[in-house]
Amino acid sequence: MRSYDLFQNCNYSVRLPPSTVISQTERDLWVVLKMEEYSSERRWEDMELDILVRIFKTFNIIELTSGISRVCSTWRLACSDPMLWKTLDLGLLRSNYIKIPSAPFVWVSDSSDRRLMRLLKVALGLSHGSITCLIFHFNLYLKDEHLIYTAERCPGLKRLVLPAWNRITKGGIRKAIRIWEDLESMTMPSIGYPPYIMEEIGKSCKNFTELKLMGPCDIIFASTLATWLPKLKVLSLRCSMLTKEVLISILDSLMDLEVLNISHCMLIEVPEPPASKRVLRELDETIIEKASRLREFYFCLEDSCIMCQRMKADEGLIRWYKYEEWSWRVDEVSSLSLAMEQHVEVAGGGIVLS
Repeated sequence: MRSYDLFQNCNYSVRLPPSTVISQTERDLWVVLKMEEYSSERRWEDMELDILVRIFKTFNIIELTSGISRVCSTWRLACSDPMLWKTLDLGLLRSNYIKIPSAPFVWVSDSSDRRLMRLLKVALGLSHGSITCLIFHFNLYLKDEHLIYTAERCPGLKRLVLPAWNRITKGGIRKAIRIWEDLESMTMPSIGYPPYIMEEIGKSCKNFTELKLMGPCDIIFASTLATWLPKLKVLSLRCSMLTKEVLISILDSLMDLEVLNISHCMLIEVPEPPASKRVLRELDETIIEKASRLREFYFCLEDSCIMCQRMKADEGLIRWYKYEEWSWRVDEVSSLSLAMEQHVEVAGGGIVLS
């Protein structure tokens, strides 16, 4: 929507010079400033609330939490509008971290943790519990205190995208899941012992139907799904490494499954000794027949596919940091694909919380 269209209901007709090339946010703010020139008697706090909300919808999380809510009471009211807070997308933010050789395998600076907590306090304070979708970057390493603080202030969460659990304890994630009784969808990393989290989801989240795993999927994970989430309807293993045995186990045990995505997976067959394991280049008839009952089945094992090539180069454990910043957000399953943040372009993989 162009800025002058946005303000037609306010009896203003403000047009930018045709040659002006600026962002949508700058365009909207320019119009606001021009409005002041047209009416010196009109104060900031007198601006119509719905216009402010529509402008603030073009802001990213950094802009929304940087102090505009303190301009005046009207702006704070607009910043608290539920329309702005259905989704809290922190997909631009990365921790200031270094990798270390022992658990939790990353070290994060104290200042980075403090800055994240300050941002969460402002955002969650403005949201007033409206958030139903929460998205974190795969290099944003939360601690228990971040996660639990967030869970307590958005108890109606329905979708969680949390690709990094390095610093979150079993107790921390279980406590958060118990709060999120309405949770329906989750994106998570591979973890060493998955039964505890699947058990918690199975017991606490009765409407849970959708799961995406970012990392290898083994037989323990597959059997855990069958035990604790037998009613799962949507499963994405996109860019994962799994064996043919695991895939068949999933197809045989999750009888309510409707959608399965194994696009760009490294699918391995492990035959009886002394034969060695091999990477499958195509699906055999057994898998195709078992998958025929699904409403949607996505797969891609093409040598010409860029993502398949990346999986091969990374030996089945894709290094998302090497590729386009938006690439980890993509999924062939529409309900799992994340819209890319449109209001800011950041080079180098996001904003570092230093």
